[in-house]
Amino acid sequence: DQFSQQDRRSVYGLQASQAWSHGLAGLDARTEAGVQLRHDRARVGLFDTQARQAFHTVRDDRLRETALGMYLQSHVTLQPWLRSVLGLRADRMQFDVDSLSNAANSGKTSDFQVSPKLSLVAGPWQRSEVFLNLGRGLHSNDARGTTARVDPRSGDALKAVPGLVASQGWEIGARSEAWPGLQTSLAYWHLDFDSELVYIGDAGATEASAASRRHGVEWNNRWTPSRHVLFDADLAWTHARFVNGDHIPNAVDSVASLAMTLQDLAGWTASLQWRYLGSGALIEDNTVRSDPSSTFNLRLMRRLDGWVGRHSELTLDVFNLFNRQVNDIQYQYAYQMPGAGQSPQEGRIVHPAEPRSLRLTWRTAF
Repeated sequence: DQFSQQDRRSVYGLQASQAWSHGLAGLDARTEAGVQLRHDRARVGLFDTQARQAFHTVRDDRLRETALGMYLQSHVTLQPWLRSVLGLRADRMQFDVDSLSNAANSGKTSDFQVSPKLSLVAGPWQRSEVFLNLGRGLHSNDARGTTARVDPRSGDALKAVPGLVASQGWEIGARSEAWPGLQTSLAYWHLDFDSELVYIGDAGATEASAASRRHGVEWNNRWTPSRHVLFDADLAWTHARFVNGDHIPNAVDSVASLAMTLQDLAGWTASLQWRYLGSGALIEDNTVRSDPSSTFNLRLMRRLDGWVGRHSELTLDVFNLFNRQVNDIQYQYAYQMPGAGQSPQEGRIVHPAEPRSLRLTWRTAF
């Protein structure tokens, strides 16, 4: 069941916005209008492999995707202690798929959605405020799924999926800077999706499935006990289910990120981050669950202003610092080993995390 997923991609885009202050029915307001454009040109493929050598093409496609978004939002001061943000966003996605492995899966599609949004913020009192956010959102589907007609494995007929899938959500919470040096926020959120993406092991791809409902709690903290020391702590707990009550495969129940940073020490900055991904159901009845993972990342940065350009910095990132053997991805589905007499059996399929790796980055401004 070894396979290779390949993606060679060029991405182009732009974004522009304009904001202005004005009055609205005697109230102070500030309005912003903007446009965002992104265009992807990609060659993506799925290949069966043995000993990392491809021997069969499952799918091979050229993709063109264009995403255009336009928005308008207004910040209005309703009372000295109450502010609102009212927004409207329009998104259009254009998909152009040229299937090199099966012409029946080629085609052009597009999708469009309008998303209203509203925020209310009350405060501050004692450097604290409460907020309510609600509105409509979306996620996009794989371009290949929007034009698919034939299953690349079985040859069975397929039903194309929509390009954009709507969501409706809200959150309520509070944020505070009442304690010196500490910024903290706590929020409860709820999100409904019209459909979810579920991984299909035999095809090595995803397909749209039933609608879902998620809710959870997020707690974010940023503490600066001194000018040179910074702590970050981000924690989240999530309850994710399909509307029929089944678990959503690969939706983890908890995530955490803790980091300590020593900054601006004679031009040096160092940061150590712990990342935790909790366990999640691998199949809908929750009888098989993924193993949690825990890794550490290290970053060292040196400012080199005046060496080359006006502002320069050299950064070394060490990922998976302690070379932990954990899995980035885990699935549960039927597989079959080669050889006479072997029958399919259910089992866990994994993608191991990258071993310890280093990245050196040079950034400069002239």
